[in-house]
Amino acid sequence: MKLFKKVLIANRGEIAVRVIRACRELGIKTVAVCSDIDKNSLHVRLADESICIGPASSAGSYLNIPAIITAAEITDSEAIHPGYGFLAENSHLVEACNASNITFIGPTAENIRTGGDKARARQLMKESGVPVVPGSDTPVLSEEEGVKVAKEIGYPLIIKASAGGGGKGMRIVREENELIRMFHTAQKEALAAFGNGELYIEKFITDMKHLEVQILADRKGSIIHLGERDCSVQRRHQKLIEEAPFTFSDKDITAMLGEKAVMAAKAFKYRNAGTIEFIYDKDGNVYFMEINTRIQVEHPVTEMVTGIDIVKEQIKIAAGNNLSHKQSDVKFSGHSIECRINAEDPETFIPSAGKISLFIPPGGSGVRVDTAAYSGWSVPPHYDSLIAKLIVHGKDRAEALNKMKNALKEFIVEGIKTSIPLHLKILDSQDFINGNFNTGFLAKFLSH
Repeated sequence: MKLFKKVLIANRGEIAVRVIRACRELGIKTVAVCSDIDKNSLHVRLADESICIGPASSAGSYLNIPAIITAAEITDSEAIHPGYGFLAENSHLVEACNASNITFIGPTAENIRTGGDKARARQLMKESGVPVVPGSDTPVLSEEEGVKVAKEIGYPLIIKASAGGGGKGMRIVREENELIRMFHTAQKEALAAFGNGELYIEKFITDMKHLEVQILADRKGSIIHLGERDCSVQRRHQKLIEEAPFTFSDKDITAMLGEKAVMAAKAFKYRNAGTIEFIYDKDGNVYFMEINTRIQVEHPVTEMVTGIDIVKEQIKIAAGNNLSHKQSDVKFSGHSIECRINAEDPETFIPSAGKISLFIPPGGSGVRVDTAAYSGWSVPPHYDSLIAKLIVHGKDRAEALNKMKNALKEFIVEGIKTSIPLHLKILDSQDFINGNFNTGFLAKFLSH
Protein backbone atom coordinates (compact mmCIF):
# COMPACT_ATOMS: atom_id res chain seq x y z
CA MET A 1 0.00 0.00 0.00
CA LYS A 2 1.32 3.41 -1.01
CA LEU A 3 1.27 6.13 1.68
CA PHE A 4 2.66 9.60 2.24
CA LYS A 5 5.68 10.19 4.46
CA LYS A 6 4.46 13.54 5.75
CA VAL A 7 1.08 15.32 5.72
CA LEU A 8 0.33 18.96 6.58
CA ILE A 9 -3.04 19.62 8.24
CA ALA A 10 -4.46 22.94 7.04
CA ASN A 11 -6.87 23.36 9.93
CA ARG A 12 -7.19 23.67 13.70
CA GLY A 13 -9.27 22.35 16.59
CA GLU A 14 -10.72 18.88 16.94
CA ILE A 15 -10.58 18.01 13.24
CA ALA A 16 -6.85 18.76 13.12
CA VAL A 17 -6.34 16.47 16.11
CA ARG A 18 -8.51 13.81 14.43
CA VAL A 19 -6.39 13.88 11.26
CA ILE A 20 -3.13 13.79 13.22
CA ARG A 21 -4.28 10.66 15.03
CA ALA A 22 -5.25 8.96 11.77
CA CYS A 23 -1.85 9.80 10.29
CA ARG A 24 -0.06 8.46 13.36
CA GLU A 25 -1.88 5.15 13.07
CA LEU A 26 -0.77 4.94 9.43
CA GLY A 27 2.83 5.77 10.35
CA ILE A 28 2.74 9.19 8.67
CA LYS A 29 4.54 12.26 10.07
CA THR A 30 2.41 15.37 10.54
CA VAL A 31 2.82 19.12 10.30
CA ALA A 32 0.43 21.47 12.11
CA VAL A 33 -0.15 25.02 10.95
CA CYS A 34 -1.48 27.60 13.37
CA SER A 35 -2.28 31.25 13.84
CA ASP A 36 -0.30 33.15 16.44
CA ILE A 37 -3.14 32.78 18.96
CA ASP A 38 -3.20 28.99 18.49
CA LYS A 39 0.43 28.26 19.35
CA ASN A 40 -0.58 26.42 22.53
CA SER A 41 -3.37 24.46 20.87
CA LEU A 42 -3.52 20.68 21.18
CA HIS A 43 -3.04 20.02 17.47
CA VAL A 44 0.24 21.94 17.63
CA ARG A 45 1.39 19.89 20.61
CA LEU A 46 0.51 16.57 19.00
CA ALA A 47 1.99 17.13 15.54
CA ASP A 48 5.57 16.17 14.72
CA GLU A 49 6.22 19.70 13.46
CA SER A 50 4.37 23.00 13.57
CA ILE A 51 4.61 26.31 11.80
CA CYS A 52 2.86 29.62 12.46
CA ILE A 53 1.29 30.96 9.28
CA GLY A 54 -0.24 34.26 10.37
CA PRO A 55 -2.32 36.30 12.82
CA ALA A 56 -5.50 35.28 14.64
CA SER A 57 -7.78 36.41 11.82
CA SER A 58 -8.75 33.51 9.56
CA ALA A 59 -8.05 35.60 6.46
CA GLY A 60 -4.43 36.02 7.50
CA SER A 61 -3.84 32.43 8.57
CA TYR A 62 -6.16 29.46 7.99
CA LEU A 63 -7.55 30.99 4.79
CA ASN A 64 -4.14 32.12 3.54
CA ILE A 65 -3.40 29.77 0.63
CA PRO A 66 0.12 31.09 -0.18
CA ALA A 67 1.14 30.72 3.49
CA ILE A 68 -0.19 27.16 3.65
CA ILE A 69 1.52 26.10 0.42
CA THR A 70 4.77 27.68 1.59
CA ALA A 71 4.50 25.85 4.92
CA ALA A 72 4.03 22.56 3.07
CA GLU A 73 7.02 23.25 0.83
CA ILE A 74 9.48 24.22 3.56
CA THR A 75 8.51 21.20 5.68
CA ASP A 76 8.69 18.80 2.69
CA SER A 77 5.06 17.77 3.17
CA GLU A 78 3.82 15.56 0.36
CA ALA A 79 0.13 16.17 0.98
CA ILE A 80 -2.32 18.58 2.61
CA HIS A 81 -5.45 17.55 4.50
CA PRO A 82 -7.90 20.48 4.76
CA GLY A 83 -10.27 19.06 7.41
CA TYR A 84 -13.66 20.79 7.23
CA GLY A 85 -14.44 24.50 7.07
CA PHE A 86 -11.83 27.10 6.16
CA LEU A 87 -10.33 25.98 2.79
CA ALA A 88 -11.79 22.46 2.70
CA GLU A 89 -14.09 23.30 -0.22
CA ASN A 90 -11.88 25.83 -1.97
CA SER A 91 -10.91 24.76 -5.49
CA HIS A 92 -8.09 27.34 -5.54
CA LEU A 93 -6.27 25.44 -2.79
CA VAL A 94 -6.56 22.22 -4.83
CA GLU A 95 -5.16 24.00 -7.89
CA ALA A 96 -2.35 25.52 -5.82
CA CYS A 97 -1.50 22.05 -4.51
CA ASN A 98 -1.46 20.63 -8.03
CA ALA A 99 0.81 23.44 -9.24
CA SER A 100 3.23 22.77 -6.37
CA ASN A 101 3.23 18.97 -6.82
CA ILE A 102 1.49 18.51 -3.46
CA THR A 103 -1.39 16.05 -3.11
CA PHE A 104 -4.69 17.46 -1.88
CA ILE A 105 -6.42 14.92 0.38
CA GLY A 106 -9.93 15.34 -0.87
CA PRO A 107 -11.91 15.64 -4.11
CA THR A 108 -10.83 17.23 -7.37
CA ALA A 109 -11.06 20.95 -8.05
CA GLU A 110 -13.85 20.23 -10.52
CA ASN A 111 -15.76 18.23 -7.88
CA ILE A 112 -15.57 21.22 -5.54
CA ARG A 113 -16.60 23.74 -8.17
CA THR A 114 -19.56 21.68 -9.34
CA GLY A 115 -20.65 20.80 -5.81
CA GLY A 116 -20.35 24.41 -4.70
CA ASP A 117 -22.51 25.64 -7.56
CA LYS A 118 -25.86 24.51 -6.15
CA ALA A 119 -27.81 25.36 -9.30
CA ARG A 120 -25.37 23.45 -11.51
CA ALA A 121 -25.42 20.49 -9.13
CA ARG A 122 -29.24 20.41 -9.24
CA GLN A 123 -29.21 20.31 -13.03
CA LEU A 124 -26.63 17.53 -13.05
CA MET A 125 -28.79 15.46 -10.70
CA LYS A 126 -31.88 15.96 -12.85
CA GLU A 127 -29.99 14.80 -15.91
CA SER A 128 -28.75 11.74 -13.99
CA GLY A 129 -32.16 10.66 -12.72
CA VAL A 130 -31.65 11.66 -9.10
CA PRO A 131 -34.84 13.41 -7.86
CA VAL A 132 -34.55 17.09 -6.93
CA VAL A 133 -36.92 19.48 -5.18
CA PRO A 134 -39.03 21.57 -7.61
CA GLY A 135 -37.29 24.88 -8.19
CA SER A 136 -35.17 27.00 -10.53
CA ASP A 137 -32.89 25.04 -12.86
CA THR A 138 -30.48 27.95 -13.28
CA PRO A 139 -29.39 30.80 -10.98
CA VAL A 140 -32.06 33.43 -10.37
CA LEU A 141 -30.36 36.69 -11.29
CA SER A 142 -33.07 39.27 -10.56
CA GLU A 143 -36.06 39.84 -8.31
CA GLU A 144 -38.34 39.81 -11.37
CA GLU A 145 -37.09 36.33 -12.28
CA GLY A 146 -37.53 35.32 -8.64
CA VAL A 147 -41.18 36.39 -8.68
CA LYS A 148 -41.74 34.34 -11.85
CA VAL A 149 -40.16 31.19 -10.35
CA ALA A 150 -42.13 31.66 -7.13
CA LYS A 151 -45.42 31.74 -9.03
CA GLU A 152 -44.50 28.50 -10.78
CA ILE A 153 -43.54 26.49 -7.66
CA GLY A 154 -45.72 28.19 -5.02
CA TYR A 155 -45.16 29.11 -1.39
CA PRO A 156 -43.50 28.44 0.99
CA LEU A 157 -40.16 28.48 -0.80
CA ILE A 158 -36.52 28.77 0.14
CA ILE A 159 -33.90 31.06 -1.37
CA LYS A 160 -30.36 29.64 -1.31
CA ALA A 161 -26.94 30.93 -2.28
CA SER A 162 -25.58 28.97 -5.25
CA ALA A 163 -22.13 28.98 -3.65
CA GLY A 164 -23.50 28.67 -0.14
CA GLY A 165 -23.25 26.52 2.93
CA GLY A 166 -23.77 26.69 6.68
CA GLY A 167 -27.10 28.50 6.33
CA LYS A 168 -25.57 31.69 4.91
CA GLY A 169 -27.43 33.33 2.04
CA MET A 170 -30.49 31.25 2.86
CA ARG A 171 -34.00 32.57 3.56
CA ILE A 172 -37.41 30.93 3.87
CA VAL A 173 -40.22 32.89 2.19
CA ARG A 174 -43.75 32.01 3.25
CA GLU A 175 -45.73 34.77 1.51
CA GLU A 176 -45.41 36.75 -1.71
CA ASN A 177 -44.99 40.09 0.05
CA GLU A 178 -41.77 38.82 1.69
CA LEU A 179 -40.06 37.66 -1.50
CA ILE A 180 -38.30 40.78 -2.76
CA ARG A 181 -37.02 41.79 0.69
CA MET A 182 -35.76 38.26 1.43
CA PHE A 183 -34.23 37.99 -2.06
CA HIS A 184 -32.08 41.09 -1.55
CA THR A 185 -31.14 40.08 2.02
CA ALA A 186 -30.00 36.63 0.86
CA GLN A 187 -28.13 38.13 -2.09
CA LYS A 188 -26.18 40.58 0.09
CA GLU A 189 -25.36 37.89 2.63
CA ALA A 190 -24.22 35.47 -0.08
CA LEU A 191 -22.02 38.11 -1.67
CA ALA A 192 -20.42 38.98 1.68
CA ALA A 193 -19.89 35.35 2.72
CA PHE A 194 -18.84 33.74 -0.56
CA GLY A 195 -18.03 36.58 -2.96
CA ASN A 196 -20.86 35.30 -5.14
CA GLY A 197 -24.38 36.71 -5.01
CA GLU A 198 -26.01 34.10 -7.27
CA LEU A 199 -29.16 32.56 -5.82
CA TYR A 200 -31.54 29.77 -6.68
CA ILE A 201 -35.05 29.07 -5.43
CA GLU A 202 -36.64 25.81 -4.33
CA LYS A 203 -39.99 24.73 -2.98
CA PHE A 204 -39.66 24.67 0.82
CA ILE A 205 -40.71 21.31 2.12
CA THR A 206 -42.07 21.39 5.65
CA ASP A 207 -41.99 18.48 8.11
CA MET A 208 -38.82 17.19 6.47
CA LYS A 209 -35.95 15.09 7.71
CA HIS A 210 -32.41 16.13 6.77
CA LEU A 211 -30.66 12.89 5.83
CA GLU A 212 -27.22 12.41 4.37
CA VAL A 213 -25.22 9.50 3.01
CA GLN A 214 -21.47 9.07 3.38
CA ILE A 215 -19.71 7.99 0.20
CA LEU A 216 -16.14 6.96 -0.64
CA ALA A 217 -14.74 6.93 -4.17
CA ASP A 218 -11.29 6.02 -5.47
CA ARG A 219 -9.40 7.21 -8.53
CA LYS A 220 -10.56 4.26 -10.62
CA GLY A 221 -14.22 5.22 -10.21
CA SER A 222 -15.21 2.62 -7.63
CA ILE A 223 -17.81 4.09 -5.24
CA ILE A 224 -19.39 2.75 -2.06
CA HIS A 225 -21.74 4.23 0.52
CA LEU A 226 -21.48 3.87 4.29
CA GLY A 227 -25.14 4.34 5.15
CA GLU A 228 -27.19 7.31 6.20
CA ARG A 229 -27.17 9.86 9.02
CA ASP A 230 -30.10 11.82 10.45
CA CYS A 231 -29.08 15.46 10.90
CA SER A 232 -32.52 16.95 11.48
CA VAL A 233 -31.89 18.58 14.88
CA GLN A 234 -30.71 22.00 13.75
CA ARG A 235 -30.74 25.59 14.87
CA ARG A 236 -30.72 28.09 12.02
CA HIS A 237 -29.45 25.40 9.65
CA GLN A 238 -26.58 24.53 12.01
CA LYS A 239 -26.64 20.90 13.12
CA LEU A 240 -26.64 20.17 16.84
CA ILE A 241 -27.27 16.42 17.11
CA GLU A 242 -26.64 13.70 14.51
CA GLU A 243 -27.47 10.00 14.44
CA ALA A 244 -26.67 6.91 12.41
CA PRO A 245 -28.72 5.27 11.14
CA PHE A 246 -31.87 7.28 10.37
CA THR A 247 -34.30 7.02 13.31
CA PHE A 248 -36.82 4.93 11.34
CA SER A 249 -34.23 3.24 9.16
CA ASP A 250 -34.50 -0.26 7.81
CA LYS A 251 -32.55 -2.17 5.17
CA ASP A 252 -34.83 -0.95 2.37
CA ILE A 253 -34.40 2.75 3.24
CA THR A 254 -30.63 2.38 3.68
CA ALA A 255 -30.35 0.59 0.33
CA MET A 256 -32.55 3.16 -1.44
CA LEU A 257 -30.68 6.17 -0.05
CA GLY A 258 -27.34 4.49 -0.71
CA GLU A 259 -28.27 3.73 -4.31
CA LYS A 260 -29.29 7.34 -4.98
CA ALA A 261 -26.10 8.63 -3.28
CA VAL A 262 -23.90 6.40 -5.44
CA MET A 263 -25.82 7.54 -8.54
CA ALA A 264 -25.16 11.15 -7.55
CA ALA A 265 -21.46 10.53 -6.88
CA LYS A 266 -21.07 8.86 -10.28
CA ALA A 267 -22.71 11.85 -11.97
CA PHE A 268 -20.21 14.15 -10.26
CA LYS A 269 -17.33 11.79 -11.20
CA TYR A 270 -16.53 12.13 -7.54
CA ARG A 271 -13.29 11.18 -5.82
CA ASN A 272 -12.38 10.66 -2.15
CA ALA A 273 -14.81 11.13 0.78
CA GLY A 274 -18.00 13.12 0.36
CA THR A 275 -21.56 13.40 1.54
CA ILE A 276 -24.77 13.43 -0.47
CA GLU A 277 -27.52 15.27 1.43
CA PHE A 278 -31.20 14.53 0.96
CA ILE A 279 -34.60 15.82 2.00
CA TYR A 280 -36.93 13.07 3.25
CA ASP A 281 -40.52 14.31 3.43
CA LYS A 282 -43.44 13.05 5.51
CA ASP A 283 -44.71 10.97 2.58
CA GLY A 284 -41.39 9.12 2.23
CA ASN A 285 -40.23 11.01 -0.86
CA VAL A 286 -36.50 11.60 -1.21
CA TYR A 287 -34.98 14.63 -2.96
CA PHE A 288 -31.34 15.57 -3.56
CA MET A 289 -30.34 18.61 -1.51
CA GLU A 290 -26.60 19.09 -2.09
CA ILE A 291 -23.20 17.44 -2.09
CA ASN A 292 -20.60 18.28 0.55
CA THR A 293 -17.13 17.88 -0.91
CA ARG A 294 -15.24 17.31 2.35
CA ILE A 295 -15.18 15.31 5.55
CA GLN A 296 -18.24 16.16 7.63
CA VAL A 297 -18.27 17.21 11.28
CA GLU A 298 -20.59 14.29 11.99
CA HIS A 299 -18.52 11.57 10.29
CA PRO A 300 -17.81 9.76 13.64
CA VAL A 301 -21.36 8.35 13.90
CA THR A 302 -20.83 6.57 10.60
CA GLU A 303 -17.48 5.27 11.78
CA MET A 304 -19.11 3.93 14.94
CA VAL A 305 -21.77 1.89 13.13
CA THR A 306 -19.52 0.63 10.30
CA GLY A 307 -16.13 0.29 11.97
CA ILE A 308 -14.55 2.08 8.98
CA ASP A 309 -12.09 4.94 9.64
CA ILE A 310 -13.16 7.54 7.07
CA VAL A 311 -10.14 9.83 7.56
CA LYS A 312 -7.72 6.95 6.99
CA GLU A 313 -9.66 6.05 3.85
CA GLN A 314 -9.32 9.65 2.64
CA ILE A 315 -5.56 9.47 3.04
CA LYS A 316 -5.24 6.06 1.38
CA ILE A 317 -7.36 7.10 -1.61
CA ALA A 318 -5.39 10.35 -2.05
CA ALA A 319 -2.15 8.33 -2.03
CA GLY A 320 -3.45 6.40 -5.04
CA ASN A 321 -4.80 3.25 -3.39
CA ASN A 322 -8.04 1.52 -4.34
CA LEU A 323 -10.95 1.44 -1.90
CA SER A 324 -10.24 -0.82 1.08
CA HIS A 325 -13.80 -2.14 1.05
CA LYS A 326 -16.40 -3.37 -1.39
CA GLN A 327 -20.06 -2.50 -0.83
CA SER A 328 -20.69 -6.07 0.30
CA ASP A 329 -18.02 -5.62 3.01
CA VAL A 330 -19.90 -2.73 4.65
CA LYS A 331 -21.87 -3.98 7.64
CA PHE A 332 -23.97 -1.85 9.98
CA SER A 333 -24.05 -2.49 13.71
CA GLY A 334 -26.09 -0.74 16.40
CA HIS A 335 -26.86 2.96 16.72
CA SER A 336 -24.65 6.02 17.22
CA ILE A 337 -25.44 9.57 18.34
CA GLU A 338 -23.25 12.68 18.28
CA CYS A 339 -23.74 15.90 20.27
CA ARG A 340 -21.80 18.98 19.20
CA ILE A 341 -20.54 20.66 22.36
CA ASN A 342 -20.26 24.38 21.66
CA ALA A 343 -18.71 27.11 23.78
CA GLU A 344 -21.85 29.20 24.03
CA ASP A 345 -24.65 30.13 26.40
CA PRO A 346 -27.21 27.28 26.18
CA GLU A 347 -30.14 29.72 26.34
CA THR A 348 -29.00 32.81 24.42
CA PHE A 349 -26.47 31.02 22.15
CA ILE A 350 -24.01 33.87 22.65
CA PRO A 351 -20.45 32.53 22.17
CA SER A 352 -18.53 31.97 25.41
CA ALA A 353 -14.84 32.49 24.76
CA GLY A 354 -12.33 32.36 27.60
CA LYS A 355 -10.15 30.06 29.69
CA ILE A 356 -11.33 26.54 30.49
CA SER A 357 -10.40 26.07 34.14
CA LEU A 358 -11.37 22.39 34.23
CA PHE A 359 -12.03 19.95 31.39
CA ILE A 360 -12.87 16.33 32.19
CA PRO A 361 -14.41 14.35 29.31
CA PRO A 362 -16.62 11.31 29.98
CA GLY A 363 -15.54 7.75 29.29
CA GLY A 364 -16.72 4.17 29.29
CA SER A 365 -17.64 1.52 26.76
CA GLY A 366 -19.00 2.97 23.52
CA VAL A 367 -18.15 6.59 24.44
CA ARG A 368 -15.87 8.70 22.22
CA VAL A 369 -14.84 12.35 22.58
CA ASP A 370 -13.23 14.20 19.66
CA THR A 371 -11.78 17.44 21.00
CA ALA A 372 -8.81 19.77 21.09
CA ALA A 373 -9.81 21.29 24.43
CA TYR A 374 -8.03 20.75 27.74
CA SER A 375 -7.85 22.27 31.24
CA GLY A 376 -6.08 25.62 31.06
CA TRP A 377 -6.73 26.17 27.35
CA SER A 378 -8.38 29.42 26.31
CA VAL A 379 -11.16 29.28 23.74
CA PRO A 380 -10.39 32.08 21.27
CA PRO A 381 -13.23 34.32 20.06
CA HIS A 382 -12.03 34.28 16.46
CA TYR A 383 -13.26 30.88 15.31
CA ASP A 384 -16.19 28.46 15.38
CA SER A 385 -17.57 27.76 18.87
CA LEU A 386 -17.33 23.94 18.56
CA ILE A 387 -15.00 22.64 21.29
CA ALA A 388 -15.86 18.94 21.39
CA LYS A 389 -17.91 16.21 19.78
CA LEU A 390 -19.39 13.62 22.13
CA ILE A 391 -20.19 10.39 20.32
CA VAL A 392 -21.76 7.23 21.74
CA HIS A 393 -22.58 3.79 20.34
CA GLY A 394 -25.16 1.31 21.59
CA LYS A 395 -26.73 -1.92 20.44
CA ASP A 396 -29.87 0.07 19.57
CA ARG A 397 -31.15 3.67 19.76
CA ALA A 398 -32.53 3.27 23.29
CA GLU A 399 -29.16 2.16 24.61
CA ALA A 400 -27.36 4.91 22.70
CA LEU A 401 -29.73 7.55 24.15
CA ASN A 402 -29.11 6.30 27.67
CA LYS A 403 -25.33 6.32 27.13
CA MET A 404 -25.46 9.85 25.74
CA LYS A 405 -27.43 11.17 28.72
CA ASN A 406 -24.98 9.61 31.17
CA ALA A 407 -21.97 10.84 29.22
CA LEU A 408 -23.33 14.41 29.07
CA LYS A 409 -23.86 14.35 32.84
CA GLU A 410 -20.27 13.18 33.34
CA PHE A 411 -18.81 15.82 31.01
CA ILE A 412 -17.20 18.57 33.13
CA VAL A 413 -16.31 21.90 31.52
CA GLU A 414 -15.71 24.82 33.87
CA GLY A 415 -14.73 28.43 33.19
CA ILE A 416 -16.95 28.87 30.14
CA LYS A 417 -20.56 28.15 29.27
CA THR A 418 -21.39 25.23 26.96
CA SER A 419 -24.37 23.73 25.14
CA ILE A 420 -24.40 20.63 27.40
CA PRO A 421 -27.51 21.71 29.39
CA LEU A 422 -29.42 22.19 26.12
CA HIS A 423 -28.41 18.75 24.88
CA LEU A 424 -29.70 17.18 28.09
CA LYS A 425 -33.03 18.98 27.73
CA ILE A 426 -33.41 17.79 24.14
CA LEU A 427 -32.61 14.20 25.07
CA ASP A 428 -35.31 14.32 27.77
CA SER A 429 -37.91 15.48 25.23
CA GLN A 430 -40.50 12.77 24.56
CA ASP A 431 -40.68 13.78 20.90
CA PHE A 432 -36.95 13.29 20.52
CA ILE A 433 -37.02 10.00 22.42
CA ASN A 434 -39.81 8.76 20.12
CA GLY A 435 -38.02 9.94 16.99
CA ASN A 436 -40.83 12.42 16.33
CA PHE A 437 -38.70 15.29 15.09
CA ASN A 438 -37.69 17.06 11.89
CA THR A 439 -35.75 20.18 10.92
CA GLY A 440 -38.39 22.37 12.57
CA PHE A 441 -38.20 20.53 15.88
CA LEU A 442 -35.62 22.64 17.69
CA ALA A 443 -37.27 25.99 16.90
CA LYS A 444 -40.54 24.73 18.40
CA PHE A 445 -38.74 23.13 21.33
CA LEU A 446 -36.92 26.38 22.19
CA SER A 447 -40.11 28.45 21.93
CA HIS A 448 -41.82 26.53 24.76
